[in-house]
Amino acid sequence: MLDSISNTPPPSGKPSFSRAFWTANVVELLERGAWYGVFVAITLYLSRILGYSDVEAATTSGIFSAGLYLLPMFAGAWADRIGFRRALLFAFALLTIGYGGMWLLPTMIESAGLARYGREVTFTGLENSNLRWSFVPVMLFVMVGGSFIKSVITGTVAHETTASTRARGYSIFYAMVNIGSFGGKTIVQPLREGLGNAGLVVLNLYAAGMTALAFVLVLFFFRSGIVGQASKSAAEIGRELLALMSRGRLVVLILIVTGFWTVQHQLYASMPKYVLRMAGEDSAPSWYANLNPAVVVLTVGTITSLMRRRSALVSMSIGMFIMPLSAFCMAAGNLVGRGEIFGMQPVAFMMVVGIGFQGLAESFIQPRYLEFFSLHAPKGQEGMYLGFAHLHSFLASLIGFVSSGFLLQRYCPDPSTLTAADQAQRLQALAGHGELPAAYTEAHHLWYAFVGVALVSAVALVAYGRMKPPRHTASDVTP
Repeated sequence: MLDSISNTPPPSGKPSFSRAFWTANVVELLERGAWYGVFVAITLYLSRILGYSDVEAATTSGIFSAGLYLLPMFAGAWADRIGFRRALLFAFALLTIGYGGMWLLPTMIESAGLARYGREVTFTGLENSNLRWSFVPVMLFVMVGGSFIKSVITGTVAHETTASTRARGYSIFYAMVNIGSFGGKTIVQPLREGLGNAGLVVLNLYAAGMTALAFVLVLFFFRSGIVGQASKSAAEIGRELLALMSRGRLVVLILIVTGFWTVQHQLYASMPKYVLRMAGEDSAPSWYANLNPAVVVLTVGTITSLMRRRSALVSMSIGMFIMPLSAFCMAAGNLVGRGEIFGMQPVAFMMVVGIGFQGLAESFIQPRYLEFFSLHAPKGQEGMYLGFAHLHSFLASLIGFVSSGFLLQRYCPDPSTLTAADQAQRLQALAGHGELPAAYTEAHHLWYAFVGVALVSAVALVAYGRMKPPRHTASDVTP
């Protein structure tokens, strides 16, 4: 059995959190800084550095992200067996190797004379070479390492808090996630401005440094009561997984929340390319994306406090109905003309507005969603259950990224695929002279697709809340 840790609040009544709790949150901040710095530019890295098409880049990114969110269920079960400290050390070692490989890969290809990158990328056959798929084995290190982080950190928060401190604990955790996200995305734009497309490569070295630092912090400071259950056999773990996956009400909730994350993933799947193509290379999509974590950090504590007397499903439902508005704002930029709004190009300005609403929705949804799952986790299975909770992003990654590739190709194509005349007209339009070519007239239709996804998901969550659960729990209260 797991060792128990006392989380009894001090006499003042304020939550008391252990060193393991705070160490876990700090390394989560570092890991998120690494991940989001890389991931906000992943489709640009694949297209501009490795020569992938829109569909290839989106599909590869989607599989990359999906694997990261599918594996936590299994990684979490294994972490319950070997102990969270060992699992974290293993994870951060893999992440450091993976990000380091993403930094070295273009250099190795360049040394073979197959590609050259700099402020302007020149490809000499890489588009038709199988060497560009050497990214896949490098990607696996990040996928496997990241899958342990997803389950172990959220499992640690569950274990290191009590029923009275859990909502606050997940609020702190989610604020740290978004501080890391903000920091990671902030570094991308200066690298692009200073190094051109080479900055898309260098940021992987930054990510490797962040995860290496996290490894050191875990090694010296992380001590948790979750020391592992070596006596648990693989067959027992398998039975626990099957029992978890048979819990239909949790599975249905995951499917509904998948809609929210399908739209949220467009910050990485569609938004960077959409903004650069519709508003120009001087735009800063990574900084626009930063508004999401900034809003979450500023609002998540207040929202959690305001909603503390309401069920998790009530809070989540409010957030779900904000998401269609967010996607509609993202579409609206292409409908308001070519002038400036507060000094910004309309596409960029409305994208920022939409991202702001998205961050607000996330503050209502994700901390309470994690709390919901943690309340269902039997003792000793926290890692597995909190890993299973991330299955929504496995589905959302596949749906969101793959659909993004086809939607971009149809409504907002790569400028290099246009005729010379259309490319010249696009550049003139971005300079304030004339209209964009016909290929971009319906670019905003890409976002209409996600308005529909968000709206269906919001209605489905309300219906879910009104269904009588098989047995009453505190987190199953009808919204």
